[in-house]
Amino acid sequence: MQPLAAHLLRAIQAVDRWRLARLQRAHPGVEIDPTASTNLAVAHYELGRGARLRIGRGVVTERTPGALRFVIGAGGLIEIGEGTWLRTELGPNHLRAFNGARIALGPGSWLNGCHISAKRAILCGRRAWIGPGARLIDADQHALDSEHPERIAPITLGDHVWITADVTVLRGVSIGDHCVIGTRSVVTRDIPPHTMAHGIPAHPRGKVGDRSETT
Repeated sequence: MQPLAAHLLRAIQAVDRWRLARLQRAHPGVEIDPTASTNLAVAHYELGRGARLRIGRGVVTERTPGALRFVIGAGGLIEIGEGTWLRTELGPNHLRAFNGARIALGPGSWLNGCHISAKRAILCGRRAWIGPGARLIDADQHALDSEHPERIAPITLGDHVWITADVTVLRGVSIGDHCVIGTRSVVTRDIPPHTMAHGIPAHPRGKVGDRSETT
């Protein structure tokens, strides 16, 4: 790297560290590990009263202003595990925790242009991969009518789960360890561990081995 370019990069990173420090001073519930990418400074933050955001060691993202969005309602919590890649090259990542809700990504996870919306809880284990256009939504979002109120139920993903492109995971679903969900599936019911599932609605179609060594 040329000396001038290196100097400019260091200057940008210094400004970004200052912006992240200012964010944390303004919102005591925000905790960003100092080893996380300084590119987090160009993310979009909407934080309600008592909102909490915890970003772990070594979390990385690209420098695409506004492409990473954290929207956290009053008393809500978003936790990003160590070594997670919040990738925005193929589209924005939008994480929204409504009032009192929780979103948790385990260590080594990978988000790539997806939408995660929790009104109660969306809990992902170690090395959750969530692909472009995927949507995890734990609520109906709106009541159907006066006799059919909105229904809310947590979503859980086990360790080493791969949600591929354009998949929708609906409320109340639990997906077991080492599962792979095929492109454009809609997951409406639990998927047992070590299962390949796809379709609308998604059904088991085969077995998946140990994914813990995949890259």
